Amino acid sequence: MSTPLFSTVIRTASQDRHTETESAPFIGNLLGGRFGVDAYARYVEQLYFVYRALEAAVEPLAQDLVAGPFLKPELMRVAALERDLRHLLGGEWRDRVAPLPATRQYVERITEVAATWPAGYVAHHYTRYLGDLSGGQVIRSGAEKAWGLEHEGDGVRFYVFDGIDNPAAFKRQYRALLDVLPVDELERQRVVEECRNAFALNGAVFGDLHALFPFTA
Repeated sequence: MSTPLFSTVIRTASQDRHTETESAPFIGNLLGGRFGVDAYARYVEQLYFVYRALEAAVEPLAQDLVAGPFLKPELMRVAALERDLRHLLGGEWRDRVAPLPATRQYVERITEVAATWPAGYVAHHYTRYLGDLSGGQVIRSGAEKAWGLEHEGDGVRFYVFDGIDNPAAFKRQYRALLDVLPVDELERQRVVEECRNAFALNGAVFGDLHALFPFTA
């Protein structure tokens, strides 16, 4: 029996957490158009803090043998999130945004692994950016339709990867990097567990958002 590719191992081992996150009440109501644009803006606001933490590690880890190969400039999202928040909240948006408690915990974990464990950082990088290139496009479509954000793309720029002409090919290349991650088997298992942790942290953010917007039919 052939050994499964590491990218397959990660996807399979984290599928249950991934499914739990996708079925969170907040995201279901958001995609169902049952919220106003204020709920979407609060969601984008939380993403801003998460990606600011992820991308603060890019320069320090650029030459790292484990994490460095994944740090593609065409993935960077903070500038797009800033543009979206300016559109959604106005020019003074920086004075209006704040991380929710679960977001703070998420950011703290990303910052910790970025400083101490490059392979753990890869787990968070993979969980976020490949998700953006996949299921994130569903959120983009829903937001455009629900709140009329199609015009010039402002408000959903986060989901627009101008530097990636072929998302499917890019994701294949990314997974190929995972398959040759230069760590031993024990470390790979730790990475798998950190991927599961990343999904749980993301789910907790949805939980906090649901508490703010407890839609009931």
